[in-house]
Amino acid sequence: VKDGWFHERGELWKGQAMSLEVKNILAHYRSDYQDILVFESTNHGNVLVLDGVIQVTERDEFSYQEMIAHIPLYAHPNPKKVLVIGGGDGGVLREIAKHESVEEIVICEIDKGVIDVSKKYLPTLAKGYDDPRVTVHVMDGAKFMEENQDSFDVIITDSSDPIGPASVLFETPFYNAMHASLREGGIVCTQGECLWLHVDIIRPLVNSISTKYTQVEYAYTTIPTYPSGQIGFIVASKGEREAGCKVPVRKPSKELQKTMKYYSTELHAAAFVLPAFAKRAIFGDDE
Repeated sequence: VKDGWFHERGELWKGQAMSLEVKNILAHYRSDYQDILVFESTNHGNVLVLDGVIQVTERDEFSYQEMIAHIPLYAHPNPKKVLVIGGGDGGVLREIAKHESVEEIVICEIDKGVIDVSKKYLPTLAKGYDDPRVTVHVMDGAKFMEENQDSFDVIITDSSDPIGPASVLFETPFYNAMHASLREGGIVCTQGECLWLHVDIIRPLVNSISTKYTQVEYAYTTIPTYPSGQIGFIVASKGEREAGCKVPVRKPSKELQKTMKYYSTELHAAAFVLPAFAKRAIFGDDE
């Protein structure tokens, strides 16, 4: 924070920056894992920053939370048991809880500090923890999955960027661990970085996990306060699906759809339609 503005500069988006005007700093300290900053902004509500990188603003968080949760959940015919890796702010939990078929929601967040500040300063996201189906484990998600094989219908990894404690979440062994923890017919959906900045990260990962998962696909959403205003999702399934995960097999009721600000059945399918340059860069010229 300098001269009343927070400036986000990162190694993964060299030569560009995102700035938000600061009204009031609410919390700033170092946990056992990372630097945690929460501030009230002038136009974007409260903002959560980890190691200098924006994770959540109250103004636009819904576009990310809704898409990373509802794409895999509505692509699954009957999800009952769901695991969230990361996602300590609680926003993904909030969205999963909208699915009545889900009987159990488990979250593994390695940093309790993220949970604590979110409950205090981001209540509209952290209300996800209030659902009685939620069980919280403050621990390494990979270790938890090793102890829980063939257990989950959907696994959602809501991670920060591949620097610091989240770096292992972008490596093939972690995807192998998710595969082993999925039930047959299960789906994983993970934060998949930015089409405009990170195809050098996305393509090798997609290639490496394609030997393990039956289908690997890529979708994206728009969100103004993430680098380049866009972020993607790697969506992979364990078991054959006629239309992959691109076409939802269930859809929200009219009443539930009215509570959603971003996700819709139409947008679900549209999210997998990639710009030509990105499609070639991630899946090759044969796609």
